[in-house]
Amino acid sequence: MAQLERYQAEWQRYAAELLGTFVLVFVGCTSIIGAQQAAAPVLLVAAFAFGIALLAGLYAFGEVSGGHFNPAVSLAMFLDKRLPVYDLIGYWVAQFVGGILAALVLLIGTSQDQVASTATVPGFEGDGTAFLMELVFTAIFVAVILQASTSLKFGSSALVAIPLTLVAVHLAAIPFSGSSVNPARTLRPDLVGNEWDGFLNYLIAPPLGAALAWAAHAFIVKGQVTPPEAAVAEVLEEPPPPAATATQER
Repeated sequence: MAQLERYQAEWQRYAAELLGTFVLVFVGCTSIIGAQQAAAPVLLVAAFAFGIALLAGLYAFGEVSGGHFNPAVSLAMFLDKRLPVYDLIGYWVAQFVGGILAALVLLIGTSQDQVASTATVPGFEGDGTAFLMELVFTAIFVAVILQASTSLKFGSSALVAIPLTLVAVHLAAIPFSGSSVNPARTLRPDLVGNEWDGFLNYLIAPPLGAALAWAAHAFIVKGQVTPPEAAVAEVLEEPPPPAATATQER
């Protein structure tokens, strides 16, 4: 019976990752096509759509799986010993499947060319700059997640801090790399839209960025239990217990 309950719990976590990644990718990429059709500023629309979609996914499914929805985030959680290797593999499969399903649903409602238009491709500075941006901005994004998901002082703001960080990352990186910071987000329009320009940048740089974020977290932040010297907002002085954080690992 205990073994059955374990398998059921694993299935539910993987399903939550699949659906959460679907929400993130489908809403974010649909917004790009919508902005193109409405002649709206794609930079602003896409940045806020991906951030709000992440918020929606966290509220809907984050408490079941921890709300990764990103292979780079799962890798960082594995390195931080919050995720066992079998769950890492399960999460990766679920995330890639969720992203591909999002692209297929978008394909049904639009066209292959429109799906391809949502792909992350190197910007005007070329592949080298795109790789660098993906590396650095993934590290920033993942560093926020690693700390916000465990912090007793700032944990109550994690559901705001993490999506807002993604918004900031997209606002800064879209002109240079299309702003993936998530291999599952990149694979789906590439595969369904048949757009492979610069694909290796988005397959390699985000995991490396996640590893850098974990290293910074492990050697600089982790284990620091004393309050920071800098002043903090009064609203954060009395945080809830860690279990209230949607991105807390279970």
